[in-house]
Amino acid sequence: MELPEHYPADVLFFFDGHPAELALYEALFRAVEETFPAGRVKVQKTQISFYGRHLFAAASLPVRRRKDWPRTCLVVTAGLSHRLDSPRVAAASEPYPGRWTHHILVTEEDQIDEELMGWLQEAWDFAERKR
Repeated sequence: MELPEHYPADVLFFFDGHPAELALYEALFRAVEETFPAGRVKVQKTQISFYGRHLFAAASLPVRRRKDWPRTCLVVTAGLSHRLDSPRVAAASEPYPGRWTHHILVTEEDQIDEELMGWLQEAWDFAERKR
């Protein structure tokens, strides 16, 4: 996976004060790096974005935490052509017709599983088909 020059320091800065979320992100990154070795990652102010030709997923800290959300979690966002019907999806919206954004809360490393990685594979495939 292609990493920016200051990636390790940028990730530490992004998760400053959030060690549990950093550990969840590191587990997610290992899985994403293994599954999408041709991908790129970019640390931004509000999210860490994963790209192929286009953005397909992101990881972030919850900014507007809902009352029922866990205190410690990582938000994994995936863009798909359809709405996922799963209790694991905390929020979904359709910003453009036929483009669904899904936010999945990860609270434990074992939630970075075959199902989540399958959704990220779908998101990769969907993003690669974009013009």
